[in-house]
Amino acid sequence: MGASRTTLTNARLLTPDGFVDGWLGTEDGAITGLGAGAPPAGAGAAVDAGGRTVLPGTVDTHIHGGAGAAFTETDPERLRSIVEFNRANGATTLVGGLVAATPEDTLDQVRALADLADEGLIAGMFLEGPWISPDRHGAHDPALLRDPDTGEFDALLKASRGHLRMVTVAPELPGALKLVAAAASQGVTVAVGHTEATYDQARAAFDAGARVATHLYNAMRPFNHREPGPIGAALTDERVTLELINDGVHVHPAAAQVAFEAAGGDRVSLVTDAMAATGLGDGEYTLGKLRVRVSGGEARLVEDGTIASSTIVLPDAVRRAVETVEGVDLATAARSATSVPARALGIEGVGELAEGYRADLVVLDDDLSVAGVMYRGAWVRKP
Repeated sequence: MGASRTTLTNARLLTPDGFVDGWLGTEDGAITGLGAGAPPAGAGAAVDAGGRTVLPGTVDTHIHGGAGAAFTETDPERLRSIVEFNRANGATTLVGGLVAATPEDTLDQVRALADLADEGLIAGMFLEGPWISPDRHGAHDPALLRDPDTGEFDALLKASRGHLRMVTVAPELPGALKLVAAAASQGVTVAVGHTEATYDQARAAFDAGARVATHLYNAMRPFNHREPGPIGAALTDERVTLELINDGVHVHPAAAQVAFEAAGGDRVSLVTDAMAATGLGDGEYTLGKLRVRVSGGEARLVEDGTIASSTIVLPDAVRRAVETVEGVDLATAARSATSVPARALGIEGVGELAEGYRADLVVLDDDLSVAGVMYRGAWVRKP
């Protein structure tokens, strides 16, 4: 796939140094060069971008499903359908997210996602449960939550065959800091989330090696001027990357603005937290074993109305950031969905338009909708 040479011309390219009007060449699935103006002679078959904006393929590090399937399933074809749907819509790198399940089911799900990662279809997996607070369980079944356990972590890490990228931990739980340190020592990114932690407890987790805040604001103790909690700890710690679900439901634009202004664009990671209903429309679905009703694109648990995941794809979050969050331009929003999440989880070779990086591209129309997608140098959707 992507073995032929292609040159994209007349493109507004987002490079690590900013936007450049010019060209980009690919060969064997990688970016071979880019620059301003016209391409050099003999650069390969040319595709005119028509002056459109070209971003790196987006990198969704917190996603649970799409196109009717979920990463908790173990059918390989169902899992591939999530990848294919997202790829066609501009999310070219995914980290498959799992919700809380029994220890046996979690092991089976991890093994299935390890197979997908071995094929290169996903960049690894993310365990949002089970080591989270029952008081802030969100759309996780509280009956399936348990205290952090390094023995269980070791078994899951082994089952993942090196593809476990991130785990969420509530720092106030017994054994949490021990698990944070153990995971960090194995190169697994630890996130603080679904938590009633105080500021000091969250800060202790960051000192122990945690480096991400799971969907900032959501499913965590609220900010208070006398007890800033995990939100205050994450916003003020330069070591921490802040996940943000910018779907118009989870976070008010003003709260998103606070995150961007307090932390800077280099620490905000746009994610979708998307569920199986993404791409399908309104109706009833499941998240893990919980029933979810989607109405007007908004997903909530049937039982108590709790917000349950989103129904967007990652380029939607980029567009919404530019349109609704004051002070956030396209370059900042795009990096928050490409290079920032890739760096936070140590995913190499994606998230930037630079020589040697994977030739994953998203071509945008003037309204910031997706007009074209390239994956590993081959067009999934030709602009």
